[in-house]
Amino acid sequence: MSATRISQLAERTGVPSATPSPSPGTTKEPTVLVARSVALFVVAALFEIGGAWLVWQGLREHRGWLWVGAGVIALGLYGVVATFQTDDDFGRILAAYGGVFVAGSIAWGVIADGYRPDRHDLIGAAVCLAGMAVIMYAPRGS
Repeated sequence: MSATRISQLAERTGVPSATPSPSPGTTKEPTVLVARSVALFVVAALFEIGGAWLVWQGLREHRGWLWVGAGVIALGLYGVVATFQTDDDFGRILAAYGGVFVAGSIAWGVIADGYRPDRHDLIGAAVCLAGMAVIMYAPRGS
């Protein structure tokens, strides 16, 4: 539930809101909110892709259960980071994150495993990132 919705509910019920209302002139600019959102997507991708990679290394590359356990923890942290997005719609957040996951997975493969994407990989990742931007940041009516 967003801070605005909490404040509105508190006003209707007469219960003081635990979420302070922003002072005039202190609301965040849209570019700051987008930058924060993108940063959260990147952190989430590092946890999810890194966690999956650790599990892969532990099981497929026989590095052991310690690697698997670390991967499971990282995957859990990915879920926590996603909750910090300001949008209240879980489906929108997860759908948009999918674009970041695709591009991030290719980047992880390049860095961690020496994978060399071809032009189709890069075009596909760019399309996914464009889709993420439309899903998350396109202007919407209230």
